[in-house]
Amino acid sequence: MKLNLILSAAILAGSSLLSVAQTHKEGVEYYRADQLSNAKELLQRNYNNAGTDKAVSEYYLGLIALDNNNIAEAQDHFNKGVSLNPDYALNYVGLAEIALRNGDKKGAETFFKDAKSHAGKEKDEKASLDIAIARAYYNVDPTLYAKEIDKNLAQAQKDSPKQGTAYTNADIYLFEGDRKRDLKDFGGAGNQYEMATTYNPNATEAYVKYAELFTQVNPQYAINMLNNLLRVNPQSALGQRELAKAYLNAKDYKNAVAQYEKYVKNPNHFKDDEVQLAYLLFVDGDYQQGYDFATQLLNQNPDNFTAQRFQFLNAANIDALKDQMLPMAEALIAANKAKPDTNKFAQIDYILITPELLSANRPEEAQALVEQAIANDPENPEYYRILATVYTKEKDFVKTAQAYDQYIEKKEKPGYNDIVQQARYNYYAGASQLIDNPELSQQLLNKATDVADQALAISADYPTPYIIKGQAAIALAPTDQDRLSAAVPFYTQAMEIIESSSDPSRYTSDLRDLYTYLGNYYLQDQNDIPSAIPYFEKYVELTPNDQDTKAYIETLKSKVK
Repeated sequence: MKLNLILSAAILAGSSLLSVAQTHKEGVEYYRADQLSNAKELLQRNYNNAGTDKAVSEYYLGLIALDNNNIAEAQDHFNKGVSLNPDYALNYVGLAEIALRNGDKKGAETFFKDAKSHAGKEKDEKASLDIAIARAYYNVDPTLYAKEIDKNLAQAQKDSPKQGTAYTNADIYLFEGDRKRDLKDFGGAGNQYEMATTYNPNATEAYVKYAELFTQVNPQYAINMLNNLLRVNPQSALGQRELAKAYLNAKDYKNAVAQYEKYVKNPNHFKDDEVQLAYLLFVDGDYQQGYDFATQLLNQNPDNFTAQRFQFLNAANIDALKDQMLPMAEALIAANKAKPDTNKFAQIDYILITPELLSANRPEEAQALVEQAIANDPENPEYYRILATVYTKEKDFVKTAQAYDQYIEKKEKPGYNDIVQQARYNYYAGASQLIDNPELSQQLLNKATDVADQALAISADYPTPYIIKGQAAIALAPTDQDRLSAAVPFYTQAMEIIESSSDPSRYTSDLRDLYTYLGNYYLQDQNDIPSAIPYFEKYVELTPNDQDTKAYIETLKSKVK
């Protein structure tokens, strides 16, 4: 992996990075931490600001161009840097790297000599320049130029200030750390980065690179190191951003939100990270704050589609905003249609937008939206589940069952409730076709029965599969007389399960139907009035205001006498 040139911020980039001013220094921070696209944005954004050293900016923009293999662009940056400030040594190093890439080693050596002739006299600065030269060789071919790399590394160690026998130039440790990282010696790389922070507490990139090594395997190591950085440089936008990301990686959403809130107030933050805060507020359940923040972003830029999304997603969890959900959903749909390639929906958008259209009695639009989701991701089972609810609203129960069957087919491990719902939908579909298409009706009702049996195989302790089997049996019965008894064994089992459950009131509506059916079975099929009466009495217990049934019971009792 190609390494990036990392040099001492305090000496070669100008002055301390402790300032919150928007200059070249913030972009340099990001470059040294291997975040090139962010570095480029900041270098360009702050190029004309007061305090920016444009020769430094040109050098780092040139390095970014080199990383993207834009040689001509890089050469323009380095040459412009030289013209802006001939005494800034590093643009000569950049030109030398281009010469090396072109196979012109002698030309490169001339540029390296130019760089050294413009270097300062301080030991630390000399050592950093030696490392810059070593990196230029390394970037082009670490094997071919191994001798030159080792020579310049040794010179850096010689030139570096010492504490006892230890050299204290942080760039030496950073270079060694990067080389170990490239060899996947992550423990060794971490030790080198830690040494860099020991000898230069302002070496922001060392803290960030250390954190990057450990953020996946031990997030707390990363968090601790980044907190160390912010104690030294509390205004570092890079440090604030990386700490927020580290908390997010550790799933510590509270601290991630708090850190992002600090970071987005830094003038060197990125607009995209404002949206990340809106997302985190939603994930953390701070729906009102998330809604307010997303609304603030939209006030600044009404075309911010991601802010639109999170305004809607947060609003979906705020009761007071229920009446505003449909207009927000309509705005999202319009934005998606206007720019489908960039303004894309995620699964949660389809899940929440569809019910708004259904509530507004616009099932055709809801169907079109879900079909769009399926076209984009035909293997996503959730979209077929949503489509089933749309067809239910349209009262097309056959299509409901078909869509839900696809949901079950595509879902990796359907649960018990999924299977029960599949049985229920197939029953509704079969019942809807009893007159218009008896053959299809029978197929669907038989499938409902089979699926209900699958649910019972998972657990026979719940009443719903028995109820569905009873309903299907009634619908499949050939005569009215047969229908009186077809569901008895299934409804009896369901009734016994409900009555013995810890909370029968959960099934009050089902019990009413069961008692009515069983009472009529004994009354009309068996001519057994005494056996029918207790079922009607149980029904009245659940419906105490039903005076007609009470009177009917008294009539039945009088017949028994």
